[in-house]
Amino acid sequence: MNAYSILKSAHSGWAYLVVTVLVLATLNALIGFFSKKEFGNRDFSLALGGLIVTHIQLLLGLALWALSPYSNMLFSNFSFLMTPEGRGARLLALEHPLTMIIATTILTIGYSKHKKKITSNGKLKMLSIFYTIALVLVLSRLPWSQWFAM
Repeated sequence: MNAYSILKSAHSGWAYLVVTVLVLATLNALIGFFSKKEFGNRDFSLALGGLIVTHIQLLLGLALWALSPYSNMLFSNFSFLMTPEGRGARLLALEHPLTMIIATTILTIGYSKHKKKITSNGKLKMLSIFYTIALVLVLSRLPWSQWFAM
């Protein structure tokens, strides 16, 4: 097994954990915000867990992308990626990595902003807004056809 295969397996497997933890953290923040609950250890742990698993996934993904044929295609055959036939390759070469970088950045900003809030409602509001946006971005650019092919 080569490095590319190992990274691909790790990235694919870890993605299930990322989606699960992000959904849980986002729902927890939304429920806490709308029900005006006090921000507690569980809220902190879920938000931090979402941040950690997402950052690990991003690192795995960037390493995988650097070794993948899609990164070469982005630089050597960009015109093909912009055609209807190149749609699948464009998703893996450009759209998925770029969207995941943006989603991770938004998640990180939200986590950072929530720490600066004093009230529970302010903390949960920041997490709700930023984690929801990040989750929608992640779900919008997952290679679903590969997920369901496994």
